[in-house]
Amino acid sequence: MSAVILAVLALLGMKVVPEYLEYFQIIKTLKAVSNDPNAKTSVSEVRKGFERRANIDNITAITATDLDVSKDGGDLLISFAYERRVPLFANVSLLLDFQGSSKE
Repeated sequence: MSAVILAVLALLGMKVVPEYLEYFQIIKTLKAVSNDPNAKTSVSEVRKGFERRANIDNITAITATDLDVSKDGGDLLISFAYERRVPLFANVSLLLDFQGSSKE
């Protein structure tokens, strides 16, 4: 019985951990873009900056067009939200709901 539980936990970890690693990479990329003085000039520059970094970091969960860009006082605020469906086995999937911003 404990071997089955251990196998299910290992399967869950192998499927979910990469999704969270990509989420944290997106947060890191947004912070880098929001602190880049070249990207603060326009929304298109923010999107281009994210796109360049996303290509380097192999971010595939979102694209530059998925970003919400706004000003919070004098600071640049970049936010996003997306869902990932992770198939576990047979017809069982796990739905992960991610959202974040450059202020986190």
